[in-house]
Amino acid sequence: MWTFLKRRTLTQWILAGMVAGALLGWLEPDLGVKLQPLSTVFLRAIKSIIVPLVFATLVGGIAGHGDDLKKVGRLALRAIIYFEVVTTLALVVGLVAVNLARPGVGVALGATGAGPEAGTPASLASVLQHIVPQSFFEAAAQNEVLQVVVWSILFGLGLTQVTGKPREVIVGFCGGLAEVMFKFTSIVMKYAPVGVFAAIAFTVGHGGVRVLASLAAVILTLYAALVVFLLGVLLPVILLTRVPLRPFVRAIKEPALIAFSTASSEAALPLALERLEQMGVPRRIGSFVLPVGYTFNLDGSTLYLAVGSIFVAQAGGIHLSLGQQLGMMLTLMITSKGVAGVPRASVVILAASVASFGLPLEAVAVLFGVDQLMDMARTCTNLIGNGLAACVMAKWEGEFGVKTEVG
Repeated sequence: MWTFLKRRTLTQWILAGMVAGALLGWLEPDLGVKLQPLSTVFLRAIKSIIVPLVFATLVGGIAGHGDDLKKVGRLALRAIIYFEVVTTLALVVGLVAVNLARPGVGVALGATGAGPEAGTPASLASVLQHIVPQSFFEAAAQNEVLQVVVWSILFGLGLTQVTGKPREVIVGFCGGLAEVMFKFTSIVMKYAPVGVFAAIAFTVGHGGVRVLASLAAVILTLYAALVVFLLGVLLPVILLTRVPLRPFVRAIKEPALIAFSTASSEAALPLALERLEQMGVPRRIGSFVLPVGYTFNLDGSTLYLAVGSIFVAQAGGIHLSLGQQLGMMLTLMITSKGVAGVPRASVVILAASVASFGLPLEAVAVLFGVDQLMDMARTCTNLIGNGLAACVMAKWEGEFGVKTEVG
């Protein structure tokens, strides 16, 4: 029996944890809700890895291999162009799906309890100001990943101007820190099945199976649209760029399961970096593309915002022309930048944006009741999309499969 248990892979244990958590949440909802601290411990441990890992890999990647700064600029330009093309396609898929399925038609709006509060939609100026931290330590303490990325890039660029022993010491330190954090990740991942089990048990125990029935249409619309996006957009990208499909699936499956079960992009980031590097994505590319992608390449979240916003209009009996829908999509794309680490960020953005367009917030509160289930799917899609982006960038840079070391 012990031998059988030892031979099970992490993926198998995570799947078992998901199934067991769902059963427990269904059969014993009160107990399932009480298990939330176990999932919180897992998420806190993962989040503690993010800042040192991103800092070490980015600085080491830029300064360790970055005498030619044109490589950094070229990678950034290619990544941003790729991100915008793919997220635009995600919007198109979401808009088509929600207009065909019309899941909001016939939804009864009423008292639904406390939902997300509407806020002021972010402007382009505020987004630009937000990406530069006034203190690295403040950004690190608050897990502001984009700010850490920007500061680390600037630090790495500054380090390329330094010669001799000071540069060697810092680059060597970053290389050692990155190795330690990958080992740290491996230790934390041993707890992943327990954390996933508790997260699923809490989700089902808190919401119950009955809460899903009234919103089955919008949930199915979102999941179907995400499947269409994966097969109709990301799969052709894999084939066109000749990213090896089976190795990519093997590399991304465990991080994707963690992202799905915890609904946290940050929870899957360290393991995704490690698996993609093992697959052949150089560390300097993966450590740049993945964190930046969580700001500019939120495929799943963007698709959800398209579905959610039109669902709100349909539930409120408001007809939106194609031009109005496209205008709303542009607003949502801008306001969604830089908030990947904020819990329930997509719902808050949706609430702020629909309020500015005069749509009923009551429908957003309806979505809030099942947001956890939809958040799991969109977060998983975000992870897969950014993992593929790292592979595509490595291919375009001609470095896919080239083993490099920091230091």
